[in-house]
Amino acid sequence: MQEALFYSKNTNGQVQCELCPWNCILSDSQTGICKVRTNHGGVLITEVYNRVAALGSDPIEKKPLYHFYPGKNILSVGEVGCNLHCSFCQNHRISQCKASEFSGFHNISAKNIVKEAMKTWNNIGIAYTYNEPFTFYEFLLDTAQLAYSKGLKNVVVSNGYINKNPLQKLLPFIDAFNIDLKAFSNDFYKKYTKGKLQPVLESLKQIAESPAHLEVTTLVIPGLNDDISEFESMVNWIATELGESVPLHLSRYYPQYKLNAPATPIETLITLYDVAKTQLQHVYLGNVSDAERSTTYCANCNAPLISRNHYDTEIITLDADGKCKKCGAPAAVII
Repeated sequence: MQEALFYSKNTNGQVQCELCPWNCILSDSQTGICKVRTNHGGVLITEVYNRVAALGSDPIEKKPLYHFYPGKNILSVGEVGCNLHCSFCQNHRISQCKASEFSGFHNISAKNIVKEAMKTWNNIGIAYTYNEPFTFYEFLLDTAQLAYSKGLKNVVVSNGYINKNPLQKLLPFIDAFNIDLKAFSNDFYKKYTKGKLQPVLESLKQIAESPAHLEVTTLVIPGLNDDISEFESMVNWIATELGESVPLHLSRYYPQYKLNAPATPIETLITLYDVAKTQLQHVYLGNVSDAERSTTYCANCNAPLISRNHYDTEIITLDADGKCKKCGAPAAVII
């Protein structure tokens, strides 16, 4: 067992977890909403330390990150548990599972994960992904610190549902984030994720103010978060608060888990893409075959910088310094 970080001890043997906005108060033997942090005799422990539920090499574009070492691979690590309960979860078999009920763990230390990353072909580092990485915060932090010391890159793919102080402690060791902004409505968050919108917005701003690279993903669900007016407000917020160069990925929804909405029409994605492009320099469609809307264009001269066919990536008009070969303008791409 590993003692958790960011909690306080209350009276009567209770503890209060301070990792995420739930701030769970737990009596002895109680487990938090995340399903992996438990009060063990007045000490908050994490049940997902030194073991993983999923481990494998992925293209960096799969995270999705399109402006961070395009064409490279990254070793991806995941656990079980999540601090949101999305009715449309794409990875519900691990994210909505309790650590105590999962039988597929593979025991591995942070040191061995880093060793695996260093020997993996075309690999830039480690991505903490698949389930919600902040729920295995302690293992993430220890692994990220070790990877950082070895010159590897660290990537977090997250729902952004974390308190300010834990995020601040982690930021110096994370090179890139992709954060799910699931909607721009607190009512949506409350009904379909059981969480709140504002903490996610605060995390996004905190990351945007740091040196870390940031990209944002929204899963478009028909009738739930595809209202044009609401979407325009979200895009305006991203452009104003995070920056117009922050890439936005629009993913197609397919029926999953407890939600039985129809798959997102391609026409809806294209419409929202066009809306987003009025305020953001880099917008992409995910989960669909669309070469035009998967290509990275120069924000200055519109030359195609990087072409993509699913996860096949080709750098076309981008030089080694991350500038457009045609006009010389810097691109918001790390290569």
